Formats: sequence, C-alpha cells, structure tokens
Amino acid sequence: MPNPPDPADATRPAPAPAPLAAPWRWLLLLLAWVSLATGVVGIFVPGLPTTVFLLVAAWAAARSSPRLHRWLLAHPVFGKPIADWERGGWVSRRSKWNASVAMSLCAGLLWWTANRWWVAALATGCMAAVLCWLWLRPEPPLAGVSG
Repeated sequence: MPNPPDPADATRPAPAPAPLAAPWRWLLLLLAWVSLATGVVGIFVPGLPTTVFLLVAAWAAARSSPRLHRWLLAHPVFGKPIADWERGGWVSRRSKWNASVAMSLCAGLLWWTANRWWVAALATGCMAAVLCWLWLRPEPPLAGVSG
C-alpha cells in the first residue's frame, strides 16, 4: 500500500524541467495555448473535459513558457488543482465528486439520445474506467496536518 502524501510537499514547488531547443519550445507553447483554449471551451460545452486540457496546458507551459505556467498556477480557479496535480498527482475529493456527477449526467443523456446502444455502452464504459482511475488518485493533504 502506498505511503500517504507528505503534508510538507503541499508547500514545496514542483521542480523546474530542463530547457528545450527553440522548435520544441514553440511547439509546446502552441500546445499549451490550444489546450488552454480547449479547456476553457470545455467549461461551457457538456461532455468536453476541462481538467485534462488544463493539465496538458500546464505541462506544456512548464516546459515552454514560465510566464504562462506561473499565470496558470496563480489563477484563482485553475491554480490549486494544477498545483496539486504537479506536486503529487493529487485530486481533491470535491473534484472527484464533480467529475462523477458530470460523467453520470453525460452517460444518462447519452443513453437517452444514442441511436445505437453500443455507442452509449462504449462511452459509458470509458467514463467508468476514468472514474475508477480518478477515485484511486491520492487526495491532497489537509493544511496543518502532520503525518
């Protein structure tokens, strides 16, 4: 069984990645901006994930644009979940519940509107697999709690 997260890790910044050659930096910067835009669109479009795209944007920005990466980490809505993920792959319980409710609603809508049962079954199976994986992710340590 894995060890519980160290509360001291919650305040430690993630290590900076090694610098890349210019063409790779530009490609990763493009990926960061496209992922960020897709994540923002996902806020408003049901069924389009937001978190995955924001995590990809943060990953790409950390390797291509320290300024964009700092902005993402300082963002009042996106910052804490990104920082938690970078520190230890942590996902808050609230985020897990939000994802569970959103995927359940999408699965219900899909079963109600799908022309083919196997399309709904395949999509629901994928969402169930993602939810199983998500609920197995560690949660961030509570502030002020020592191990």
